Amino acid sequence: MNNLQNVKVVNVTPPAAIVDNASFSTTTIDTFGFNKLAVYFSLGATDIAMTALKLQESDDSGMSGAADITGAVYGASGAPALPSATDDNKVFGFFVDLKGRKRYIDVVATAGDGSAGTFGACTAQLYNPLTTEDNATQRGLAANLIVG
Repeated sequence: MNNLQNVKVVNVTPPAAIVDNASFSTTTIDTFGFNKLAVYFSLGATDIAMTALKLQESDDSGMSGAADITGAVYGASGAPALPSATDDNKVFGFFVDLKGRKRYIDVVATAGDGSAGTFGACTAQLYNPLTTEDNATQRGLAANLIVG
């Protein structure tokens, strides 16, 4: 099996309508059975800086008592700046070692108050599973093609 097949994809924020002065709707990431996580937030057209882009963790799937993950907050001291009004079509990433982390992780992405707002989408990829992901459903996909 190709190591690239040993991954699970989570559609955290599917492409949708533009967001202005509000948070993007997200799906919580259940990290059970995986050791590594990559999260990609993709911007489309935007006319305003984002006011939040970070990861939070919780022991509860509903994210009760969620807390920011240290080192996973854009705009924090020592971290890269939050996406700005000129970051159209750029991708911002998080790479997390899940050792010692809480089971559930969510993305907090908030668009600033612009004249139009921000298009954004977010996906996550879970890596280094404890068991092999054998089919599209286990990989979080509707379908997959394996070439080679």
